[in-house]
Amino acid sequence: MAHTNLQFKTNYVIDSKIEPFYKGGKVQISKDEKYIFCTCESRVNVLEISTGKIVHSVEHDDQEDITSFALSCDDEMLVTASRALLLKQWDWRQAQCIRSWRAIHTVPVASMTFDSTSTLVATGGCDGTIKLWDVVKQYCTHNLKGSSGVVHLVQFHPDISKLQLFSSSLDCGIRLWDLSSSQCVCVLQSHYSAVTSLSFSPDGDTMVSSGRDKICTVWDLKARKAKRTVPVYEAVEGVVLLPENEDLSQIGVMSKDLHFITAGSKGVMRVWEASTARCVYAQTLSEEEEYEEKDDDPRSLTYLIFLPASSRLATVTAEHNIVLYQLPGLTTQQQFVGYNDEVLDVKFLGKEDSHIVVATNSCQLKVFELLTNSCQILYGHTDTVLSLDVFKKGFLFASCAKDRSVRVWQMDSDSGQVHCVAQGSNHTNAVGSITCSRMKASFIVSGSQDCTLKVWDLPEDLSKTGADIHQLSPRATEKAHDKDVNSVAVSPNDKLLASGSQDRTAKLWSLAGDGNVGMLGVFRGHRRGVWAVCFSPVDQVLASSSADGATKLWSLQDFSCLKTFEGHDASVLKVVFVSRGTQLLTSGSDGLVKLWTIKTNECVKTLDAHQDKVWGLQANRKDDKMVTGSADSNITVWVDVTEVELAEEQAKQEDQILKQQELSNLLHEKKYLKALGLAISLDQPRTVLTVIKAIRQVENSSELLEKTVLKLRVDQKESLLRYCVVWNTNARNCQDAQAVLQVLLTHLPPEELLKYQGARAHFEGLIPYTERHMQRIGNLLQASMFLNYMWQKMRVAGAPSSMGQDEEMDTTPLAQPFFMIEKEKGMESGDEEKQDGDDSDGGQGDDPNCPVPEKKEEEEEEEEEEEDDEVSASKKAATNDGLVENGGSTKTNGNHHSESEESSDEEGLEEAQTVKLMKRLPVSSVLQGQTFAS
Repeated sequence: MAHTNLQFKTNYVIDSKIEPFYKGGKVQISKDEKYIFCTCESRVNVLEISTGKIVHSVEHDDQEDITSFALSCDDEMLVTASRALLLKQWDWRQAQCIRSWRAIHTVPVASMTFDSTSTLVATGGCDGTIKLWDVVKQYCTHNLKGSSGVVHLVQFHPDISKLQLFSSSLDCGIRLWDLSSSQCVCVLQSHYSAVTSLSFSPDGDTMVSSGRDKICTVWDLKARKAKRTVPVYEAVEGVVLLPENEDLSQIGVMSKDLHFITAGSKGVMRVWEASTARCVYAQTLSEEEEYEEKDDDPRSLTYLIFLPASSRLATVTAEHNIVLYQLPGLTTQQQFVGYNDEVLDVKFLGKEDSHIVVATNSCQLKVFELLTNSCQILYGHTDTVLSLDVFKKGFLFASCAKDRSVRVWQMDSDSGQVHCVAQGSNHTNAVGSITCSRMKASFIVSGSQDCTLKVWDLPEDLSKTGADIHQLSPRATEKAHDKDVNSVAVSPNDKLLASGSQDRTAKLWSLAGDGNVGMLGVFRGHRRGVWAVCFSPVDQVLASSSADGATKLWSLQDFSCLKTFEGHDASVLKVVFVSRGTQLLTSGSDGLVKLWTIKTNECVKTLDAHQDKVWGLQANRKDDKMVTGSADSNITVWVDVTEVELAEEQAKQEDQILKQQELSNLLHEKKYLKALGLAISLDQPRTVLTVIKAIRQVENSSELLEKTVLKLRVDQKESLLRYCVVWNTNARNCQDAQAVLQVLLTHLPPEELLKYQGARAHFEGLIPYTERHMQRIGNLLQASMFLNYMWQKMRVAGAPSSMGQDEEMDTTPLAQPFFMIEKEKGMESGDEEKQDGDDSDGGQGDDPNCPVPEKKEEEEEEEEEEEDDEVSASKKAATNDGLVENGGSTKTNGNHHSESEESSDEEGLEEAQTVKLMKRLPVSSVLQGQTFAS
């Protein structure tokens, strides 16, 4: 039994994710050609080309969409512009905003670029103006007016000594600005539609412009005239001048004349000879990629970028795909999918499940390499692909689509390249489901919205069919259901077929050797349409999932319902067996994936990683990974957390419990040094604080604390300093923090303290909170003096008549140490600062003799507040750290307060404090005898 339990899955954790990172807009590649910068709504994402992972992301605090951005030529600075008319300068590697300023533009910024020195950045606005900013000296240098409408293109002349800027707006002219005089010196007129890009020759004397008017113009910048107009016969979005001293004969460059390459609405790159206006090379598409060329085709190219260091070209498609090509042959090197839309199905593929094939809300199939996230895009279907299935060996898979066809694809085991090897189209409506034979690649079965099932035989060896795509014809067609067939599945021995339909039934069929499909029985019981069916790998059992929110297990012998699993709040879209048929995985339109143990009918784990319908769900062949795809555009790969890993985690938890018990024993035995060292090793600030409080409660606590702290190792002292920053943010714990700090600052030299990791930031983070605690002590001092005066007045007013008139009144303050603190710190009443709720509460000490109603509830609330304070303490410290660095201005709870606001608030606060103190606290017991380390 123990061995059986070890086979059960108990949990899955996310191993990797493929998420949307680009949804249109500008794309730029760093000069070192390691990173791709692209916009995704309110963020600029930085994609590492080698791994395909998002390594950095910057976002405006207001979460407004970013309208434009520019990366400096030295790859150091990133400047972004948002719809809130705010410009921000970033250290993008740390995702930190260095500074921000108003764009001055009256409407959003549409374009942006840096000059070659990374000193000036130009912004073109939708208001028709261009601003130039000196990002080093931090001021606006130019305000160029005269453009009509949106300035969608700004670009500096590559020779910065010429101080020239080119721009284009809705009037289709190219304006040349002389920055020394801030004047437009000429308007280059040639285009009759929007100018999309400019490219300069190495000497800077020739420029090529492209436009959506289907022409490119070659300009002589010395004469400021057009040399030649080249008709391109498509709306051109990008143009790049090809390098002169490279052998590019593979793409038709046979002379030393000027050549340039264009990308536009037809989705292919073309090479042009400028002197003759001839197209010398055009990309050729494979048979699967051929399509009818249309100006609004989603595969049209929107950007073309030249990467000189590696002789590569990058293109961006209207479908948000970024493709890298290698010169001189324009061979595809890498492809990244910026946005997948809805994921309708996903399956593992390749050797050791190295790839996944994905069907999205598109006619294309995408094959991702999990290691690099590089994607291979497969063309062939002409309408949305709806379903996928993979054969046993993992290199052959089938797809079906709304175009009424089925296709079989093969992956080359060495290169990883995928191509179509067979296709068939005999259905009369969309094909919504497909399944492959389990034992060997001999047939596929499809189910369609035309309510039929079709069995398609495959040739014995598809790899020998050559380059031609084998045409399939169905060996059997069966009218199976009264409504759409949503799912089909083949049994492990290839002898049975199951189908699930929108007519609320599932059916079992015999796949006889004579080619006929015979019905064996009907599974009835679901209240709504059946979305998925799946055979058990070991038992005579079929699983089905339905739109009624239930998953059912059926007997293949008598077609009876054996078990029902209910737990999803909406339709259950997919069901698969795992753990050798002992468990089920289900996914639903509620975005959840659930793991069930069949024997106990128990939901072992609910996984919540998606925000929308989870259409894709598959466990890999080794049964140790799972992949899910959702309508939220995310693809998630999960790994099984084995029993061994869980046992290790449990052992860690037990070790923590033992250490806590040992800590309690050490405190009881008053072995404070060992207790403090053990608490620090647990890396739990709250536990360390408990030890410090215990030390400070004994007799001669100051000497004992000093002796204990100084005996700690250097790394332990470093951790203790870090904890003090956390404690000091809470008024309840500030005394303990200051006591430890006094020991460290008094006995350790500054040069030693500054060697601690993050020491400077820690000390700067301590300053604002320490000042606030001292302010509170001053307020308490004033309150104690007022209470003393009132108490003496009350004694005089209530004194017996026998009291002598010349009897002196005791005017000694109740809390003498407060005068010492005020004298040392030079506190004045005019320097008071408004305290937040935490500090004002913390300023009132807890008197155990003071009766407090509902004491238990208050203690629980205080404990919860302490937890919150500890969690957010580092953030508070970081915030105050930033404030100190920016000039030392004080900021409380994110709001700036004027002196008048503080004084008016303090009057009401002092009155409330006085009443509370009179009712509850003897002031002399608060902070008596305590001093703060300066």
